[in-house]
Amino acid sequence: MFPPFVLLIFGVFMKKGLFLTFEGQDGCGKTTQINLLIEYLKNKGYEVVLTREPGCAGLGEKIRSLLLDYDGEVSSVCESFLFLADRAQNVDIIVRKNIEEGRIVISDRHTDSSLAYQGYGRQLDVDRIDMLNNIATSGLKPDLTYIFDIDVETSMARVGDKKDRIESAGKDFFDRVRNGYLEIAKKEPNRVKVINSVDSIENIHKQVVDLFVELEEKLLK
Repeated sequence: MFPPFVLLIFGVFMKKGLFLTFEGQDGCGKTTQINLLIEYLKNKGYEVVLTREPGCAGLGEKIRSLLLDYDGEVSSVCESFLFLADRAQNVDIIVRKNIEEGRIVISDRHTDSSLAYQGYGRQLDVDRIDMLNNIATSGLKPDLTYIFDIDVETSMARVGDKKDRIESAGKDFFDRVRNGYLEIAKKEPNRVKVINSVDSIENIHKQVVDLFVELEEKLLK
């Protein structure tokens, strides 16, 4: 842990804020870990902004309702573009502005969700989704991405019977999603860190904080 004067120095050198993203299957516990990290960061004096995909404040909330609650047939390509539209809104209206003003932005899901769910899960062209993600974000990349890995059986048991449209996709779909996340981590090991989310809440939180501190130390060098 850094003492206050080191954090002050860090704030001077960090002209822009940071962008952290949390990923994983539903039921992986990322919401709990997001809240714990926010508490930790605020206690250290950081300004923190929380957003989510889909469902960033404003227009994104309407897109989220379409994606998760619509009970008719949805084209996989249409689904992918709705996520991308929400992402563009999130980055342009919330993420980029707050980073430029020196805040830490945490997003509950981001580009890697599209790669894992629509690319690997729906079996769309991963390279094309990667290209479209780049367009939607204008090339903005997270500074650090946490992937909370969980086996599909445990994930589905935690979600329970009350599932939205995507949560109801079935075991084969979520096996592909999990493998997709692990493949993403292999391709970008410097940005993407995998955490075993079947561990205790306390142990997971410690890993989350340790990875954040590592990022701080890199930026101070």
